[in-house]
Parts: sequence; structure tokens; C-alpha cells
Amino acid sequence: MKFYNRESELNILKRADKLKEKHAIMTMLIGRRRVGKTTLALQPFSTTKTVYFFVSKKNEALLCSEFSEEIEAKLGVKLFGEMRKIEDVFAYLLEHAKNEPFTLIIDEFQEFYKINDSIYSSIQKLWDKHKVQSHMHFIACGSVYSLMKKIYENNKEPLFGRADFKIDLKPLNVSVLREILQDYDSYTHENLLDFYVLTGGIAKYIELFVLYESLDAKAMIDDIIAPHSLFLDEGKNRLIEEFGKEYGTYFSILSLIASSKTSRVEIESILEKNISGHLSRLEHDYAIIKSIKPMGAKPNTKVQKYEIVDNFLAFWFRFIYKYNSIVEAEGYERLREIVSRDFSTFKGRFLEKLFIALLKEQQHYTNIGNYWERGNQNEIDIVAVDEINKKLLLCEVKLSKKRLNYEELVKKSVNLIGKYKGYEVEYRLLSVEDIESFFTQEGKGIGALK
Repeated sequence: MKFYNRESELNILKRADKLKEKHAIMTMLIGRRRVGKTTLALQPFSTTKTVYFFVSKKNEALLCSEFSEEIEAKLGVKLFGEMRKIEDVFAYLLEHAKNEPFTLIIDEFQEFYKINDSIYSSIQKLWDKHKVQSHMHFIACGSVYSLMKKIYENNKEPLFGRADFKIDLKPLNVSVLREILQDYDSYTHENLLDFYVLTGGIAKYIELFVLYESLDAKAMIDDIIAPHSLFLDEGKNRLIEEFGKEYGTYFSILSLIASSKTSRVEIESILEKNISGHLSRLEHDYAIIKSIKPMGAKPNTKVQKYEIVDNFLAFWFRFIYKYNSIVEAEGYERLREIVSRDFSTFKGRFLEKLFIALLKEQQHYTNIGNYWERGNQNEIDIVAVDEINKKLLLCEVKLSKKRLNYEELVKKSVNLIGKYKGYEVEYRLLSVEDIESFFTQEGKGIGALK
């Protein structure tokens, strides 16, 4: 599978790499697991040599032995003596880079916490001492979001303020998903929606489905729910390490959000406990959920909902985690029946999310979101505001065009429009059939549709 998109991220890496001619440069590369950080870091953006370390859960001396072999192979040097500490390895590399510029990639950088958390202090001390004379581009990759944020953005940590560049790698956007489906002769607007729902733009999932030649909903679901499927334990594999011993509570919260219990009150009434701290950590420390407030609401409003950021995790918690007993009993056929029965309802809200993603790609609006009033009254699926040209776009979104109701949309918008006096208002009814219009109309955006 070819390498798609990532032009802006590659430009950052190229710029950072060129700047190492002046002095050592440090780049922080973070992103959720499977999003494609390692593939990006290993792209040929540099004309100099690259040394790649993967931090596995091993004794420090064993890691140093592996790293020494990589140094000899990639830099073409012969190491004499045995290095048993990461500090010694890093010191050697900074010294070597004074005479030969190169790129150093350390993957799963946060794992040093479990091996020897003093390593970060050692790296900071050596970096500050040798940075000016050295010509290394050091890329620190990490997928445990909370730990990487702590390492670089907590002012009490030794590497705080040391990164020269930061890349927070996001999933591939909808336009790229469309390009992939077209490249494999599988594009329809229905397939694009299903591909978006089940991959969320995560590179590893896309790569697997392309490998399996499974690019429609049935084929993808069959691969997800199958004996020995790599997807069945994906939620546990990605999140238990993040959450630690409290993972049970976090999983319960995420399962409820995936099942449309999206307000704190709803979740607390079911779990019978205060979860404000858990919600805050899920959003701000782990970046797994985000809070959504109605467009036009005051900043301090308590009216808000939560959604899982990652589409596949939403699917996993809605169907795999919820029906874990069926998975444990190897009732794959039964679970596929349940998913087939409920998938249309589940993916309906992702059509709204897909259209919002497409609107953001067009960059015609300064703010895009949802609107509702207390008690979930007068819900409007998409509200897009152009504060520069004083325009307001209101959209109703349904899977089936037959269920769209223009008069009802206008009626629900009365209170919202009052908050945007003097704005030109446009109403749009959107179904799955309208996806392609974002790519084919002149101007490539819903604002261009008349």
C-alpha cells in the first residue's frame, strides 16, 4: 500500500532536518496507536543517515545491546566496550553527531518510564550540554498520549520546553479515504461512509482492510468479528496501558458513551458514582473523548455532551466490549447478526460527523458544530458559522433522504438564529447521497451548492 497524504507533517520533518545543520533539533511526534507515526518518521525526508530505536519492555542493558547493534549497522562504526546505560548511548550519539549529521528516531519513547525514569533527566542534561555543537535531528515518537504530554508539556519534567517541533499526528481525512477507495476500485458514497466509520482514518486499520481486500461494510465486519481477528482485543490493547488499574471504570464510561448515553447525568445515573474526574482525564489527559457544547452557547454553560473521538473505538465499545460474553463464547456468527441488525442506526450519527469533517476540509467556515436546547430539544445536526462574511449554514442530516424535513429544520432554528443577528442564513438537507457533491461541485464545498 502506498504512502498517502501527510504532506504538512513531512514538511515539518524536512524543515527540522535541515535545521540540524545549525545545531541539534528535537521533534516530538505523538498520536494515538496505529495512526502511522512510525511510518511517517521512517519516510525518506532526510539526505543523512537514520538510526532507529524501538523501546521494548526489556532490561536497560539488553536495550543498550540492541541499540549498539543498530548504531554499528546504520552509522558504519565499530563500538569498543559495552554500553549498559541509555545515558551512555545517547552521549555517544550526540558526540558522533558533532562530526556526522544524522537522524535519531526513538519509538515508544514513553516506555523509558517503566525501564528507568531517570533516563529523561539524563537525556535533558546531555541535550543541554551538547545541543549547540551537535547536528542530530532527534525524533521522539510516543503513542501513550498521557505520558508523552507529561514528558514534554509538564513544567516539572526534565524535557519540558526542549522540543523544537511538535507533530500531533491525526487520522487520515475523508478526502484521503475516498482516494484510497478509488485506487482500489471500491468507491461508492456508502462504502466511503462505512470505511470512515470502521477505520476513522487510522492508518493501520486501513492497511489491514486493503490487505484483506475488504472495503465494504459486510467484508470489514466479517474480518473484525472472526476467530483470531486482530480487531477483537484492540480496545484492550490500546487502552489498558493508558488507564492502569482503573481501566474498568473508564471502559464502562466509554461503553455507555458509545451506546448513546452521552451526558454526565445519564452516565452517573447508571454507574451510581461521580465521574467528573474520569471524564476530565478522558478528555484532557488521554484525548479519547471530547466534550461538545451547543453552538452559540455561553462558554460556562453546563449543557454539554461527550463523544468518543476515535470512530473504531466507538464501534469496539458499542459492539465488541458490550457483547464480550458472546466473543468469549466464540459466538462470532451471533455477534455478526447483532452488528448487521444495529449497524445502520449506529452509523447514522457518523454521517453527521463525516459531513462536519468535510466542511472543515473546505475551510469556508470559522466554527462548526451542533446545536440543541435543554432536554435535547430543537436539535440541529450541523451549524457552520462564517464570522468573517456573516453567514450561517444549518443542516439536517439523515441516512435516508426521505426522512429529511425542511420545514422542521427551519422551525427548530428560530432561537439559534436569534443569536446571530445580521447573518445570512442558509438551510441544507443532507443524506448519504450528498457526500459526492463535496468533491464534484465547483468550489468543492457545500457553500458552493446553490
